[in-house]
Amino acid sequence: MSELSKRFGEKIRSVRTAKGISQDKLAVKSQIDRSYIGRIDRGEVNITIDKLYILAAALECKPSELLPEMK
Repeated sequence: MSELSKRFGEKIRSVRTAKGISQDKLAVKSQIDRSYIGRIDRGEVNITIDKLYILAAALECKPSELLPEMK
């Protein structure tokens, strides 16, 4: 897993938990398989731009809020 994917996963998890949304609830809201949501949280996958926008809509935030800071 890449460092960027790991940081992205941490950012998704942070936003998700701050909003009190479980992986299961996010999976239902985004229509993305729960196991895939878990893999995203752990930074094990590179997601598409489409998935970024779907996750942002499900988390009720801007896509840019889900992107990790540049290092």
